[in-house]
Amino acid sequence: MQQPLATCRFEYSLRQRIRRGITWLAAGLLWCITPLPYAWQLAIGRGLGVLIQRLARHRRYIALTNIRLCFPELSGRERHRLLDAHFTSLGIALVETALGWWGSDRRLGKLVTLTGLEHLQAALQQGRGAILLSAHFTTLEIGGRLLSLYTPFHVLYRSHKNPVIETLQRRSRHRRFEKAIPRDDPRAMLASLKQNRPVWYAPDQDHGIDNSLFVPFFGIPAATLTATSRLARVSGAPVVPFFQRRLPGARGYELTLLPALENFPGKDVERDTRRIMKFIETRIRKQPEQYLWVHRRFKTRPPGEPPVYG
Repeated sequence: MQQPLATCRFEYSLRQRIRRGITWLAAGLLWCITPLPYAWQLAIGRGLGVLIQRLARHRRYIALTNIRLCFPELSGRERHRLLDAHFTSLGIALVETALGWWGSDRRLGKLVTLTGLEHLQAALQQGRGAILLSAHFTTLEIGGRLLSLYTPFHVLYRSHKNPVIETLQRRSRHRRFEKAIPRDDPRAMLASLKQNRPVWYAPDQDHGIDNSLFVPFFGIPAATLTATSRLARVSGAPVVPFFQRRLPGARGYELTLLPALENFPGKDVERDTRRIMKFIETRIRKQPEQYLWVHRRFKTRPPGEPPVYG
């Protein structure tokens, strides 16, 4: 016997309220962690990573599948060691998110070493803005906050499904960054570049086949956005690689800005996109545990290929 519609709606509303309440509670706990010594925060993050790995079995499966596909040369023990290190990094990222949202500029400034700011400054001297090419590392949130201590820039964002997290993210964006641009608004991105502003962009996730091409990522065809090449072509903006790395031993973070890509864009969008993915892959190999392996990078498959994640 089916439940009345009004009862179903009530139960759904109740579940939503409970989820929001739990999220607010979790956010409050993270806020309480923010004043603690940085080494303590890392320890708490490592503990959260162990907990996430045990509870989020599906994400654990996705991460292990990605690691198996991208690092076939590793033994089974080495893959699981990398998996453990990744979830440790993922747990620390939760604490870093709180630090990025609520930490003071003075405190964060003591944790960061920045190299290569002159490369971004040289790119901006051309007067066409700059595309800050990055990738989805677990340090993405804290990296953006740290870079904002040195230079204004505009960020792309995707709305979060959880309304509580979306509210907190929106508040942080408006407080910390000069402008936040919806991911699916290329006109706003072009407008920012015309204002000679850097725009932070990470094209390394699977957003379906629309506006994407299949190019190799660790040797595996992966649906990849072509917007980096197209934006650079339309705007004339230089592409300046920007990466972050969490340093061992509670020594903070290293931010690196590299010289603008030469001869980019080229005449072929696919070749440009291949070049971008190869560039990002090289960086990932330097810090593989800090990349976001829980993302379904190979969700979209070329015609005729079976699904990767079952």
